[in-house]
Amino acid sequence: MPRYKLIIEYDGTPYAGWQKQADRPTVQSALAQAVLKFSGAETDIIGAGRTDAGVHALAQAAHVDLPKEYDPFSVMQGLNFYLYNSVSHGVAAQDTVLHAAHGHRISVISAELVADDFHARFSATRRHYLYRIINRRARLGLEANRAWHAAEELDARAMRAAARLLVGHHDFTSFRDTQCQARSPEKTLDTLDVKRAGEEIHITASARSFLHHQVRIMVGTLAMVGKGKWSPNDVKNALAAKNRAAAGPTAPPDGLYLTRVDY
Repeated sequence: MPRYKLIIEYDGTPYAGWQKQADRPTVQSALAQAVLKFSGAETDIIGAGRTDAGVHALAQAAHVDLPKEYDPFSVMQGLNFYLYNSVSHGVAAQDTVLHAAHGHRISVISAELVADDFHARFSATRRHYLYRIINRRARLGLEANRAWHAAEELDARAMRAAARLLVGHHDFTSFRDTQCQARSPEKTLDTLDVKRAGEEIHITASARSFLHHQVRIMVGTLAMVGKGKWSPNDVKNALAAKNRAAAGPTAPPDGLYLTRVDY
């Protein structure tokens, strides 16, 4: 069966994450339905990362095996047609009208035929995330559900200094969810940077792979530094403690975006 690599963007707000669930709308389920309608085949869509409920993607990578070879452009167009003309069941009541008018908040940006041994998850060499914080007193209007609203002034320079202490190969037990199923808490964090542009703060993170909630816990911890409640040294001590209770809170999913996957 020909294998296709897909690049997908989505607004994670109405979905219970990427991973298929029996009674809740997910990105994977919506894509699987679109594939079924396009090709007549029931098949799994394998993603590079299992984003959580409310987390967005600018360029999630996935692969799918189709029953015959199609022109890649036709795959992209066909899947988008069925995504646009479908209504997700189980979506929150406040989202029903928007969903009914515009279909799924998912778009296949590109499709390409790849080798049979390509695997969206296991062939990936690096994943890149962006976390957006809007730092202002006024509540969010247009950016609601697309960024973390932080009303208290944040010191981005102090956050950046603290972020540098987490870069490298470490035991990230303090920065993973207690339900994380990864075999080892050790990861190599290639990049963790903090930049401010006006009222918006961007935190970027890159690594081959991440632990469950690792990026959001790092962001929640850096926010403690930004508020002046922690020093960069407190972050260093939290890392050394190897205890989830030693780190800061888990930032909300709204501001997190999977921006790119390298192969």
